[in-house]
Amino acid sequence: MPVFVIIDILWRMKAEPFLIFLLLLGCVAKPVATSSDQNNVESGMSIRYLALGDSYTIGESVSENERFPVQLAGLLAKEDYPTDVKIIARTGWTTSELWDGIQKESLKPPYELVSLLIGVNNQYRGYDPNEYREEFRFLLEKAIEYAGGDANRVFVFSIPDWGVTPFATGQDRARISEEINLFNAINLEESSKAGVHYVDITPISRSAVNEPSLIAVDGLHPSGIMYAQWAALAFPDVLKVFK
Repeated sequence: MPVFVIIDILWRMKAEPFLIFLLLLGCVAKPVATSSDQNNVESGMSIRYLALGDSYTIGESVSENERFPVQLAGLLAKEDYPTDVKIIARTGWTTSELWDGIQKESLKPPYELVSLLIGVNNQYRGYDPNEYREEFRFLLEKAIEYAGGDANRVFVFSIPDWGVTPFATGQDRARISEEINLFNAINLEESSKAGVHYVDITPISRSAVNEPSLIAVDGLHPSGIMYAQWAALAFPDVLKVFK
């Protein structure tokens, strides 16, 4: 029976005005979505994942299915969260070059998941750490924007230490490590301020000094085995976003 008919009957029966008010309130009130409702993704629904970075994200010297974003998507799929990955990354890119590359792409935000791993080429070229901070902060803000303004859906990965690789033979490995630590201190601080997730993969990269299988055939980049370890490290927190 339409609500206006019920109210007319109650009015004719001289019902208390307060009773009529409660009836009206019940008819117009809408359930309020909780933050949990807004953050969760139903099992079986497709997740759109945007991965931003450089050679470590594009997976230089490994097959496509060994790239860490693809392996992370595979872990989600096993939990009944099929995931489509869009990668914007290229070997050699710095922070500014990543932004140039992003602007050439056709993006369709919001994405349910966004990752950002950038900075090793800033360090390798000897760029100013303060410049890195400004450009990284800008990219992080864009990453959050691409995630629909939800910082909980953004994952920053620390910069691996290439100083332990065969490629660094004959170079000052201690200096490289110190500089990587400096750049990582910057991206960790900015990530903490922004409230995003931070995945510290640097210790895994440094374990390659005693585990040659963690390095790709080019003697510089991670192997698929190492990328699998990165994905496994990030996965528990990623999964929580969608539970």
